[in-house]
Amino acid sequence: MAINKNILRQCIVDKREEVENVDVIERQFEFEDNGNYVFVGVRHVGKSFMMYQRIKQLLKRGYKWDRILLVSFEDERLAEFSTEDLNTILEVHYEKYGTDNKPFIFLDEIQNVNHWDKFVRRLVDGGYKVCVTGSNAKMLSQDVATTLGGRFFIVDVYPFTFQEFLVANKLKLTDDWQFSTIEKSKVQKLFNEYFKFGGLPEVVNYKAKRSFVLSLYQKIYLSDICLRNQIRNFKALDILIKKLAECVKQPLSAYRLLNILKSTNNKVAISTLTDYIQNVIDSWLVVPVSNGISNLTERETNRKYYFIDNGLLNLFLYDSDSSLLENLVAITLFRKYGCQNVYYAKFDSEIDFILFDEKIAIQVSYSIQDEQTKKREIKALLDFKNHHKDFDLQIITFDEKLSIKENDIEIKVIPIIEWLLEN
Repeated sequence: MAINKNILRQCIVDKREEVENVDVIERQFEFEDNGNYVFVGVRHVGKSFMMYQRIKQLLKRGYKWDRILLVSFEDERLAEFSTEDLNTILEVHYEKYGTDNKPFIFLDEIQNVNHWDKFVRRLVDGGYKVCVTGSNAKMLSQDVATTLGGRFFIVDVYPFTFQEFLVANKLKLTDDWQFSTIEKSKVQKLFNEYFKFGGLPEVVNYKAKRSFVLSLYQKIYLSDICLRNQIRNFKALDILIKKLAECVKQPLSAYRLLNILKSTNNKVAISTLTDYIQNVIDSWLVVPVSNGISNLTERETNRKYYFIDNGLLNLFLYDSDSSLLENLVAITLFRKYGCQNVYYAKFDSEIDFILFDEKIAIQVSYSIQDEQTKKREIKALLDFKNHHKDFDLQIITFDEKLSIKENDIEIKVIPIIEWLLEN
């Protein structure tokens, strides 16, 4: 049955009023005037607010709502929306405003409408500017990417940077904040929240931050992983996710995970397990990182898995600080350089993060005050440097800062807050 146009009009007007009244924390992103965008990321990461940011920019430039069309498919009134209804969006807009001008079109959480990609391709081919959001990496399957061609910018949306988190908490840093006792203590307090509860935008609005993050995880788990992929072996999936969290700093092969499941009396086929891992990745709960100096088979079969947000990871941890520190560094690198450009290196030693294009090798250590820990981290970096002469070397710690010189090679030791604000 076709969608009722009056219901669709109500949804559009209600969403317009929401955008007019909401305060948007502007993300560090610059829109191209002629760009079409697909924003993807985990639930509640701020994809919709990226579109709101663009809409507010257009309104500020003098455009009116007759040139802006926003539809959210999260609205339960559109739960039965189908492929055949997509063109009705244009009909409703033109019936109200006329056909003199093409609107900028914003389609929020459209992934559940079949053949949405063909619809937006037709819009772009017809001269419309389109922004789309979705919560599942399957939006960018090969078929979808082929349909969209080179007409869209694909943008991964990550949780707040620490700078954005400070702005969201209404703290604007002065140039000399490091020397102000009061300001420095405020930064440290907010960092402790960011470190433990993550940077998902809505976390800022809640006192019961862990409860909010837990509720979000349950939604991701049930809807984006289990329901979407028709998974029934909940116990095996639970153990898999918990093991990924427990081993967030370590490379894990599918066969090692398979043996762990077997040891808990949860036997699954290796093909099923690899499907489960991919399902978790597709939900944006975790991001895989490959060994950048290994062969192709090793890269694909022995990866590290980092959680998309520290708050989500922290749900599974007890003695958590070391894992949270490395996970936060990973998220920051993904955001700045793209997850496809971040690697680790495993040889006789192990380097936590390698950025080949930037020529940077990074170790993450909560503290290097212990002499044995310090020697281990330095040795790994120097061993890597022997084969990669032009790389800069860094150790990121929780709160230690110094410069180490070994055989005329400098290793910068940087505290995490300073590193985050630099990045």
